[in-house]
Amino acid sequence: MFGVTLREWALVNNIHPQTAYRWHREGVLPVETFQPVPGGNIQVMLSTTPEPVDAPGEVVVYARVSSHDQKPDLDSQVGRVAAWAAGSGVRVDRVVTEIGSGMNGTRAKLNGLLADPSVTTIVVEHKDRLARMNTELVCSALSASGRNIMIVDETELDDDLVADMVSVLTSFCARLYGKRGAANRAVKALAAAEGKTGGSVAS
Repeated sequence: MFGVTLREWALVNNIHPQTAYRWHREGVLPVETFQPVPGGNIQVMLSTTPEPVDAPGEVVVYARVSSHDQKPDLDSQVGRVAAWAAGSGVRVDRVVTEIGSGMNGTRAKLNGLLADPSVTTIVVEHKDRLARMNTELVCSALSASGRNIMIVDETELDDDLVADMVSVLTSFCARLYGKRGAANRAVKALAAAEGKTGGSVAS
């Protein structure tokens, strides 16, 4: 038996997930559903060879890592999302990869996708790949113009959280003490917060 989560089905079909869950509760959902395990996610039953979903506009996979030493994960990340898309019948028009902190709002490639009205669907593996914070606001803003974000896996990541925190602290330290030595101060601040050193940030 092949299926995708009810939320994924709703996003692919430009239906708000809450509407899809309400339809399911009311018994008016236009597709057949099942639960693989009691209390598990509601799945929408699909054929074993799903037909590609004819989503309007351009469907783009966006993959991101925080630093260059994590670059090998980009290919793995893209591969996992591509495999999910193929199994779910989601058409992918192109793939965009980027290296940059999830806390950084000046990522050129992501900003380009968000500003391009022809890109109607952005697919990410985890919401953290889009941004560490306020992803719900981005999704709401896009949905107002008929665009959406598809999140393959709702679980949160912590594999590059340290790199993101260092990026944020570096920015704050640069404002407080100037750019010179800001990175070192940020690392010291993070280490102090973790209880690894008793050093002062301003030292």
